[in-house]
Amino acid sequence: MKVLVDRRDGLTVATDLAASGVFERPEKDDTFPRSLQKEDEATKGLVKAAWARKEVKGKRRALRGETTVFHRPDGKGRLLLVGLGPRAKFSPEIVRRAAAEVVRTCRGRGVRTVGFNLGSFVAEGVRSEAAVAAITDGAILGNYEFEKYRSTSEGKVEEAAIYLGEEFARDEAALKKVVSNHAALDDVVVWARDIANLPADTASPQRLAEEAMALGKEMGLKVSVFDEKKLAEMGCGGILAVGIGSASHPPRMVVLEYPGGARRGRTVAVVGKGITFDSGGISIKPALGMQEMKFDKSGAVAVLGILRAAATLKVPPRVIGVMCCAENVPSGTSYRPGDVVRTFSGKTIEVLNTDAEGRVVLSDGLGYVVQQYHPDEIIDLATLTGAQVVALGDDTAGMVSNDEKLAQGLLAASAQTGEPLWRMPLTDYHRELVKSDVGDVRNSTEIPVAGMLTAGAFLETFVGGTSWAHLDIAGPAYTTARTRKWQPAYQNDGATAFGVRLVTRYLEAPPARA
Repeated sequence: MKVLVDRRDGLTVATDLAASGVFERPEKDDTFPRSLQKEDEATKGLVKAAWARKEVKGKRRALRGETTVFHRPDGKGRLLLVGLGPRAKFSPEIVRRAAAEVVRTCRGRGVRTVGFNLGSFVAEGVRSEAAVAAITDGAILGNYEFEKYRSTSEGKVEEAAIYLGEEFARDEAALKKVVSNHAALDDVVVWARDIANLPADTASPQRLAEEAMALGKEMGLKVSVFDEKKLAEMGCGGILAVGIGSASHPPRMVVLEYPGGARRGRTVAVVGKGITFDSGGISIKPALGMQEMKFDKSGAVAVLGILRAAATLKVPPRVIGVMCCAENVPSGTSYRPGDVVRTFSGKTIEVLNTDAEGRVVLSDGLGYVVQQYHPDEIIDLATLTGAQVVALGDDTAGMVSNDEKLAQGLLAASAQTGEPLWRMPLTDYHRELVKSDVGDVRNSTEIPVAGMLTAGAFLETFVGGTSWAHLDIAGPAYTTARTRKWQPAYQNDGATAFGVRLVTRYLEAPPARA
């Protein structure tokens, strides 16, 4: 989708549909708001009549805003009013969601172009720059559907215009830059969603490696792909153990390098879990819901998206991306409960559960990037534990970190992008639970408690003293028909590419000062 900035008043332009935001009417106040005067004039009094009949209330129910469509008597298309809720709770996230609701309402209704009347989405607490950024995000992400395998399409919006009107026309140049920046990042998210949504028969470890190589060629990134033979030479026993059960799709570790946009800038490593299909291995999962395990590669795909975004937006830090890719399936060659695996760092893992495989592949990726690149910071992303979903639900990722500045920086980026992140504690209690009597650590524990945090304690073992944050994205990495109705409209069915915008905005920000 293209997003344009137009200095005209949107209600004077013929477009398939023009959208305006409307705040919730105060209780016991039926006064028609002055902010809807132009919309009423464009509809020859239809808006005021609907307001009087309380057909338009400006409400938001749960995660959705009220939408009302009017056909303009002057033949200049349709007008859509979207509820913004109470003024006191107005925020850029409300605008982001409302913009997505607008484009999704248009799906299958013959709407090719949509206009957003900027003035109606600007109020106290949300300036014009924040509003155009949120409209851009919501429109592009809300318009997304994975349609590769569909023979028919409902028809999506092709173009969105943000109409400035007289009030904001003087800021046209600055607002165009904001839209350009956000559209570029949103396009990366769409690209990453397409890859993450691919089924396991297509998106093998080798296919992810090929996507990385194509990205490197396109964006000028250095890309290294380590196949199973090279992984064995390197001593990457974690990735090999998990991937050894798949004869047709052997494991890969992929390293991408973005040199950075600033001289002598810091180095940030992003490491992602790329299990292209997770059956659980010998510790096999129940059949119900196993089809969703094609999304277990979402962390590695997020890394791919972050590297593309870093190169596109020329973020200041040097960024190293590591994708730890394997297919976890049972066979006569699969790794077993009771096995002891030696990782790249030399540390050993006692395997108690082959379905706790994500942390096993990440052990090699983390150990490798620490030893080879000595990064200033490491951020790993992984659909790691069901315990994260139990603790925080499907929309919020869990974070553990050994560095306060890094954690606060990621939380600030989370607030900016609307990708919810919650910091969880990591204590010696959790570290004790993952100690092994046979090796250095074990990949599961004797008691079924604090599963997300013991996974974090396991990963911490492999980062040494490096500043590190672990993002468990098991819940928000994808949505299903079951969870979709509780998600914002800019999240689609399937992969969401959660973390791409969050980490990219963190990389764009100046480092926190001591």
